[in-house]
Amino acid sequence: MPELPEVETVMRGFRTAFEGQRIRHVTVNRPDLRWPFPLDLRERLEGQEVLSFHRRAKYILMRVGNGMSMMLHLGMSGRLLLGQSGMNTTPPRHEHLVLETENEARAGLVDPRRFGMVDLVPTDHEDTHRLLSGLGIEPLSDKMTGPYLHSLMQSRRTPIKTALLDQRLIVGLGNIYVCEALFRSHIHPTRAATSITLQEANRLATFIRAILTEAIASGGSSLRDYVQADGTKGGFQDLHLVYGREGEPCSYCATGYTVSRITQSGRSTFYCANCQK
Repeated sequence: MPELPEVETVMRGFRTAFEGQRIRHVTVNRPDLRWPFPLDLRERLEGQEVLSFHRRAKYILMRVGNGMSMMLHLGMSGRLLLGQSGMNTTPPRHEHLVLETENEARAGLVDPRRFGMVDLVPTDHEDTHRLLSGLGIEPLSDKMTGPYLHSLMQSRRTPIKTALLDQRLIVGLGNIYVCEALFRSHIHPTRAATSITLQEANRLATFIRAILTEAIASGGSSLRDYVQADGTKGGFQDLHLVYGREGEPCSYCATGYTVSRITQSGRSTFYCANCQK
């Protein structure tokens, strides 16, 4: 599933192509994805100027001139591909939604597994949408400080990795970036969240922000389906220190330790048993 850096990268590409443009045509090629498309999606978007974009967790919000926002989630394997209208090329398979602007910009939502979603919400009430209202803090916001992270963890007896993936606490981190942040912070992924000290929380908050910033600058991590909005792969997978590197030498150790893998809550966790006691 695309995680925060991937969604942020897609949103930035979408914004560059569409912001300030007027939507000329909307094509809906099937009635639903994970849930039905809004019945009035085409009527609400066509003819509207695209004012701005916003990302909340892994949701992209495109705000248009009539006071509405189109909310988009890419699901497990969805892709938003940008191009030009009228190129006389065969549309990709599983392209379920197409937006075209008056200056011929084109965005196609491709989602083979149809786990993504599209909805309409009044822009002034985005935060009260049923999928957004219960979400935690943004990890790149000013709230992501060591003391705040430490306070979040004090009542959590679950493993620290599980707590960091809880969208009610912190949004959008995802499995890849939690593994990387815990490794750089020298925190074992199975430790109880409540055992994390303030010093460790300070270190962890710093690395979370740094890793996400690095990943966004690299265009995200392309492991399976994810590509950027222009169709190119991200590059952060080449900078992973532990994720997906089971059995490879630890990047920090000089003692011959290799990266280990365990399963937590059905997901693979990668770590170094020597660095992360």
